[in-house]
Amino acid sequence: MRTFSASRNLIGRIFLVALLGAGVAGVSTGQAATAEGAPDAKAEASKLCVYFGTYSGKESQGIYTSDLSLADGKLSEPRLAAEAVNPSFVAIHPNRRFLYAVGEVSDLGGKQVGGVTAFAIDPKSGDLKKLNQKSSGGGGPCHLSVDATGKCVVVANYGGGSVASLPIKPDGSLGEAASFIQHKGSSVDPARQKEPHAHSANFDPANRFAIVADLGLDKLLVYRVDPQKAKLAPNDPPFATTPAGGGPRHLAFHPNGKFAYANNEMTSSVTAYSYDAERGVFEPLQTLSTLPADFTKENSTAEVRVHPNGKFAYVSNRGYDSIASFAIDPSTGQLTAAGHQSTGGRVPRNFNLDPSGRWLLAANQDTHNVVVLAVDEKTGQLTPTGNEIKVGSPVCVRFWEPAK
Repeated sequence: MRTFSASRNLIGRIFLVALLGAGVAGVSTGQAATAEGAPDAKAEASKLCVYFGTYSGKESQGIYTSDLSLADGKLSEPRLAAEAVNPSFVAIHPNRRFLYAVGEVSDLGGKQVGGVTAFAIDPKSGDLKKLNQKSSGGGGPCHLSVDATGKCVVVANYGGGSVASLPIKPDGSLGEAASFIQHKGSSVDPARQKEPHAHSANFDPANRFAIVADLGLDKLLVYRVDPQKAKLAPNDPPFATTPAGGGPRHLAFHPNGKFAYANNEMTSSVTAYSYDAERGVFEPLQTLSTLPADFTKENSTAEVRVHPNGKFAYVSNRGYDSIASFAIDPSTGQLTAAGHQSTGGRVPRNFNLDPSGRWLLAANQDTHNVVVLAVDEKTGQLTPTGNEIKVGSPVCVRFWEPAK
């Protein structure tokens, strides 16, 4: 496993408590049990469940799960939690009893749409039981989030260039879409931006707005949210413009709710924004490259995350196959490049950190492996652990533990 040097004299202190979309799962801090089942006061909580969304096919049959050892960062052999077709992204309900997955397809039941599937989580094994599936309203759904009240799922349809919101019933199953909004327009790149391509849907920290990054439009579209009715309505103003030709993909909020960061897939860059939580308004602050100056080969970005202490932001590079780290100025929200670390595989589609912030899991799509990197808790630097597992075409990492 190769390691990329930090840029200039800045130390990339990495990483990040996992932002689990709207389904945040806490980390266990209780005592581990001995072989006899009695509590061991000297032991930390032993493990945390991890779910992997994948592209199904020869290497994968759906959603997989593994146990992460919090003591040494080792992952258990993955097992199939539920069969599904292209469950590329998953989100966990705030009560930790349900999981939702997109079905990234363009044909569902003879219609040119994809699906969203609800699963019940077995509290002991972590296995998934399908509850039901509903249309996403558009083709190729690629990302989804659950709101903080647990009553609404918002899904972004990449192929269809649209967004939909679906109500969550008390039993965790999904209702028919309460909102469907078709995006319109284009941007400057004739190859990839001649039409809309919604690439992610996230709720803001106050749970008042849903923000949809549309790669085809170079916009962050902002919608007011009514979780009780699972309804979306365009905000005023309805969007923030992103760098022309950049192709915004994912979005991560700063813990203070005053800043946000979007990775631009097509130009390998990240844009920092100030955020007015009362009005749902973004103002661009700066845009920086996620690559070293001497890298000239093909690359695109995939994921962006912010450390819960608010000091660092991170973006995954596909091509340079690394995590780019940035220091955040706490007063202005602006970024300073702080180096790169190899993900130990090709095309890191997604990455995440366990809630303790000690271990980073990088999902390398093309090499079918998930690699564990250790996070130095004092400097934040990443170190290869040698721990990895094979998972077919992994593209999403989410952590879970049973509700107390």
